[in-house]
Amino acid sequence: MLLAVDIGNTNLVVGVLDQGEIRFFERVSTDLSKTALEYALCFKNILELHSLSSAEIDGAIIASVVPPLTSLITEALGKICSCRVRTVGPGLKNGLKIHMDDPAQIGADLIVGAVAGIHDYTCPLIIIDMGTATTISVIDDRKTYSGGMILPGLRVSLDSLTSRTSKLPRIGLDPPKQLIGKNTIDCMKSGILYGTASMLDGMIERIEDELGMKATIIATGGLASTVVSLMKNDVILDDDLLLRGLYYIYEKNK
Repeated sequence: MLLAVDIGNTNLVVGVLDQGEIRFFERVSTDLSKTALEYALCFKNILELHSLSSAEIDGAIIASVVPPLTSLITEALGKICSCRVRTVGPGLKNGLKIHMDDPAQIGADLIVGAVAGIHDYTCPLIIIDMGTATTISVIDDRKTYSGGMILPGLRVSLDSLTSRTSKLPRIGLDPPKQLIGKNTIDCMKSGILYGTASMLDGMIERIEDELGMKATIIATGGLASTVVSLMKNDVILDDDLLLRGLYYIYEKNK
């Protein structure tokens, strides 16, 4: 079985795959103050929660956008698994053709998502990953990663709004009852959720105009389900995209 860890700025996604099938995945908070031992115990507890032991893990792979945690998580996995831990980055084959000014600057999460998208869907692709930042990756009809966009995430935008205003409260991200809010909280929810949905719909329209064709649109990330239902475009919600991408990259490097 493969233990896959996607290290994001807000959450770590920890999943186990068996012959490409996802057994489970869980999200835990990213915490720079934890030690390798604390993370090792966390991973061990997650495995045991799903009736698995570390002895059943015969491979591990990491994708990280938090450099200070990459070696720490590698050390943590080494404490519970005897297998080699691979990290997405230079030196690891991914099979992805990249048309960018500096391919080395592309985040590991974007590479992993693109690898899974090309493997599982029809190109061209627009992949929206909604986490701390909202990223948009564009893969053309020749299966080449051609670029993308990086935008503030929902919570980043919302935190900025509430921290810089005296009367606006902190709110949850459940959808409002209707588009036109009738109170401050619903007005804020409508603005952040429908505003993000409308922005993404607009970006999709402009990307497809530049591509000159319709694209398969995929959304993933912890906040994707909140927004996808409010969008006008047909969007495939795929929570497992990055875990499958990690599996495909691991298999390429066996």
